[in-house]
Amino acid sequence: MTDQSWDYDCIVIGAGAAGLMAAITSATRKRRTLLLEKNSKPGAKILMSGGTRCNLTQNTDIQGIISAYGKPGKFLHSALAALTPSQLQQFFNERGVPTKCEPSGKVFPQSDRAQDVLAALQDSLQQSGAALKLKHAVTKIETTTTGFKVGTDSESFQSQHILITTGGLSFPGCGTTGDGYPWCEQLGHTIVNTRPALVPLVTPTDSWVTPLQGITLADLKLTIRQPDSTVGPSQRGSTLFTHFGISGPTAMNLSRVITASPSQDALLIEFDFFPDSTWEQTRQRLTQEFRNQPKKQARTILSQQLPQRLCEVILEQTQIDFHQKSGEISRQQIMNLATTLHQLPVAIVETLGFKKAEVTAGGVALHEINSSTMESKKQPGLFLAGEILDLDGPIGGYNFQAAFSTGYLAGQSI
Repeated sequence: MTDQSWDYDCIVIGAGAAGLMAAITSATRKRRTLLLEKNSKPGAKILMSGGTRCNLTQNTDIQGIISAYGKPGKFLHSALAALTPSQLQQFFNERGVPTKCEPSGKVFPQSDRAQDVLAALQDSLQQSGAALKLKHAVTKIETTTTGFKVGTDSESFQSQHILITTGGLSFPGCGTTGDGYPWCEQLGHTIVNTRPALVPLVTPTDSWVTPLQGITLADLKLTIRQPDSTVGPSQRGSTLFTHFGISGPTAMNLSRVITASPSQDALLIEFDFFPDSTWEQTRQRLTQEFRNQPKKQARTILSQQLPQRLCEVILEQTQIDFHQKSGEISRQQIMNLATTLHQLPVAIVETLGFKKAEVTAGGVALHEINSSTMESKKQPGLFLAGEILDLDGPIGGYNFQAAFSTGYLAGQSI
């Protein structure tokens, strides 16, 4: 039921993945819907995501997404039930964007063009009847006796409901500069300390990592080692060595743990280059290979399984001359080499910060949101969805799925 004293039944603030999906859903339900965006174009983050390919979701079911988020994942149950990963793919398929699944489980548009994803959302928004106002930066939100008054830098609007989908602080170049946090605080919400997540890690410039710039290893294990030598979480998968340190899914998935640590600059990352083998198995294999090929350099034998530049670094870290013949390497040296291959540490100096973070950890406290509707428990008529919430998942389409699903549920609930 509408009331003409309001300009709109719903005002959505922020035209990212959550905001676009919410506005489409709300307007399709015949709610007079306004979508406000401060940028000159919607979906800036969509366009640059996944290396401009847009990793829409992960090829899994509801439980697969929930499990990937760990304990906070249960908050997503209703949102994912409203819009499942398969239904999200169907949404885009029906709008002329066929999808494909890669071996990692990541789902992309077949065209590998994020622009196609955004175009489908924009077309759907237009067809839904929702109004889109670009270059309208919200400057204040006020409560009224019947709802909300939303002021922008050029005009103001009144609505019974508002939905804040302004994202977090990651990739501020896209316009995600944390605008929504003070509004939510003003409306009674708690903001859990924000920090970068899914962000590359910086190592010392004089570390063993530096000469390996450009090398990608498809399968190794990284483990966080605390200052007191306590072993922390691990990640296994692809790792990229860069000019500043390490990146790729393993490093980025561990980054949220690192940015949460009060002793971030005292943490170590241990590399296990043969995660399918035990230390003893590696020792035995090296002993056998060196014994069978005594005249070959150790570097040559190791490079049958690892890039040669990495082999040289590993031997150097073990204090073995990489020109040394295999038959000249002592039993103790082989034991040391096995240890290096399974537990080679490097210090973490910092991360690349919000500027290069794919998502923001922290945000509006989840216990203050009704997960069945996405409505605030603190302020009736206020809804929240997407990255502004204290909810961040691993790399691989999980965060986009959460944004689309929470946006959809909010649009259904208003």
